[in-house]
Amino acid sequence: MINELQAFYLSKEEPAQACLLAMRDYILQYDDEMTETWTHGMPMFKFKGKLFCYLWIDKKTYAPYLGIYKGIEIEHPKLDLGKRNKMKIMTLNAEADLPLETLDEIFKLAVALY
Repeated sequence: MINELQAFYLSKEEPAQACLLAMRDYILQYDDEMTETWTHGMPMFKFKGKLFCYLWIDKKTYAPYLGIYKGIEIEHPKLDLGKRNKMKIMTLNAEADLPLETLDEIFKLAVALY
């Protein structure tokens, strides 16, 4: 039986699906204390039991993106606050390799807040 997390990823069209699954793998492999949950109707990731980030698809552009829970506290040129109060996002190019160096920089800054 497919759970909500699996259904989320499987419902996305390529190349967004592959991008989201690659991001999922990156996040879960980043640290042993990273876990995945289904919270607020989306895949959320916790670090040390606290909300850390989430994955989503932009409703207008259909581009996948990474949301950083404490993003307001992080200064990085690839993170955008937009109209959000505390979370910043990083839009991902579904047709390119993941920007691992950039993700490492952002995650290092984010993990330091925990």
